Amino acid sequence: MTDTEHTGTTIRLAALPGRTPVSLRLEPDASERAAMAGRLGLLALKKLRFGGELVPEARRDWRLSGRLGATVVQPCVVTLTPVTTRVETDLVRVYRAGLAPPAPGSEIEMPEDDSEEPLPERLDLLAVIEEALALALPLYPRAEGAETGEASFGPPGVAAMRDEDTKPFAALARLKGRDGAE
Repeated sequence: MTDTEHTGTTIRLAALPGRTPVSLRLEPDASERAAMAGRLGLLALKKLRFGGELVPEARRDWRLSGRLGATVVQPCVVTLTPVTTRVETDLVRVYRAGLAPPAPGSEIEMPEDDSEEPLPERLDLLAVIEEALALALPLYPRAEGAETGEASFGPPGVAAMRDEDTKPFAALARLKGRDGAE
């Protein structure tokens, strides 16, 4: 792990000197990437890099912003073959001293600005990066040329229902075709 201003991935925000901006550069090693890949359900996490800055805002607030880049390998949703994807995303989090953390198990309303979070005592950069990566991953990775076929199920002797039959105007199309009217 490399970091231009700090060693380690956890930062105590109150201990930062002089409320000056802090440059960050993180590149987790192979064991950290493998652990993260396991938690995210990836086949592999080949590369992971974050470069950004932690900037003070107002009296006690902080803004974390930067660019996250990763090369991930996921199983194809159709064939389960490995699919390699390059993920590039901006990461922005604003840590507000005035926000209280929600009570465990309580329901909360999603704020208008979803980048704001309560100010933590210790900021775990790897956890923030893992969350941002999880949100940026392709939901349905598909290998090149992989196509879903049409499945038809039904009892013997009965015409199986097709995907076409489930469309909203399929019944009208059948009626139109039956009496020959246009």
